[in-house]
Amino acid sequence: MFCNQCQEAMHGNGCASISVCGKTPQTSNLQDLLIHMLKGLSAYHHEARKLGKSSKAIDTFINDGLFMTISNVNFDDQRFIKAIKDCVAYRDELKSKGVEADVHDNLTANWSPDSDQNLIITAHADELRLQNDPEDIISLKELIIYGVKGMAAYVKHAANLAFENDELYAFMQKALATTLQPGVSADELLGLVMETGKYGVDAMALLDKANTQTYGHPELTTVNLGVQNNPGILVSGHDLKDLEQLLEQSEGSGVDIYTHCEMLPANYYPAFKKYSHFVGNYGNAWWQQREEFEQFNGPILFTTNCLVPPSERAGYADKVYTTGTVGYPGFKHILENKDGKKDFSEIIAQAKQCQPPKALETGELVGGFAHNQVLQLADKVVDAVKNGAIKRFFVMAGCDGRMPSRQYYTDFANELPNDTVILTAGCAKFRYNKLPLGDIVGIPRVLDAGQCNDSYSLAVIALKLKEVFELEDINDLPISYNIAWYEQKAVIVLLALLYLGVKNIHLGPTLPAFLSPNVASILVEKFGIAGIGDPKEDVELFMN
Repeated sequence: MFCNQCQEAMHGNGCASISVCGKTPQTSNLQDLLIHMLKGLSAYHHEARKLGKSSKAIDTFINDGLFMTISNVNFDDQRFIKAIKDCVAYRDELKSKGVEADVHDNLTANWSPDSDQNLIITAHADELRLQNDPEDIISLKELIIYGVKGMAAYVKHAANLAFENDELYAFMQKALATTLQPGVSADELLGLVMETGKYGVDAMALLDKANTQTYGHPELTTVNLGVQNNPGILVSGHDLKDLEQLLEQSEGSGVDIYTHCEMLPANYYPAFKKYSHFVGNYGNAWWQQREEFEQFNGPILFTTNCLVPPSERAGYADKVYTTGTVGYPGFKHILENKDGKKDFSEIIAQAKQCQPPKALETGELVGGFAHNQVLQLADKVVDAVKNGAIKRFFVMAGCDGRMPSRQYYTDFANELPNDTVILTAGCAKFRYNKLPLGDIVGIPRVLDAGQCNDSYSLAVIALKLKEVFELEDINDLPISYNIAWYEQKAVIVLLALLYLGVKNIHLGPTLPAFLSPNVASILVEKFGIAGIGDPKEDVELFMN
């Protein structure tokens, strides 16, 4: 195996025996095979779209297949084997309809698994790692693939709420098909990288529209961090539709619902506040779940990624449920019916038999500062900037992770002058959202826009401030970008920011292992991408 798609790639290079995330070599190889076959299916479906023979089912399948391979989403080999077989069946269906594609290798054009063992062995094929391409071409192709993977997650959440855009499916498939082609130049791929950023903005805008039109605009909200006396269900991940259905079905059951990690911002949506048993957030970032889940006592529902394989001694393993693209061997999986409905009665029944959660902490958090809420405060914010009360904004969006070096972000937040404001989204916030940083003229110094996809809100806010201050360049705003990344959804956020013209982004705690030295140099020279250093020195650098 070889996997370098996340920030915790072993030794800053890649995982070659077992992944840091817990993915086995067999699972990793199956994921590589699925991605390779999805490239081929995308090439056929790209041609089918030109002929008016495209299929909604194939659009959905490709998107779900991409999402399955994001870090910490799915560890279930049988699910990947089924997906690979389905991919072959969809390809053959298109071929039977007279669709032809120049896919350049026999594997994507003609191969079919004659047994699961054959399929697993084939997953070791050298061509799956693009080893015949030069290093820089591999790097650019992987940057595109990982960006498209991140985009697929946001497109999936929007589709769950019946918001779709055919152009997004078409682009993702065109991009995948292009990475399958030999002889593509670095310049062509760099252009595709920027195009990926453009469609990343579109995908996040679509999801923002889906969430806000369905559940209302996030609003300034105080979120409880303590526990109640009822048994509870802990909901992790990102999918608001799953949370909504669980809240509906558990109402009046005597079971409380808590959010975990990236689901925290669900507390900010008006539509969920009508549920009295939706009682707050439990715990911190995803990587702490092994310890926190033991204390929760009740069942846990994973709606998307951020799943950490449990230890052999985990006492909560028999209370974990997955749904959607998430999977882990032995965990119960909740399917949706043909109408998109899910039956959560089993998890609710199990919760009733459990003890209430043990308190991890007490207190409250304030959040809900997505673009609509911040723009309602625009006059106050602008006045604070004009009179010098706010000197600079720091966008500290992105992901959290296990590496001790991520203490940097806590230290950086503590080092920031009292006349600065942090704009955040994603689970990176858990490094500093509970620090006593205070406020400026009533404006909290940490403004949480929401989930990782709500980084779109931070872009909207920046563009609005650019308009208000009558600036020609977004980079002339008193805004600095110090972004933490972990997985592929952060990659598409980064590419979206680059497409919007944002420069001088500091990225950490390490630069992506899949960037070759030459590609990294291009990003540094063209966009001013930089790494991180000492927190105090970095603060001084930004402020100057």
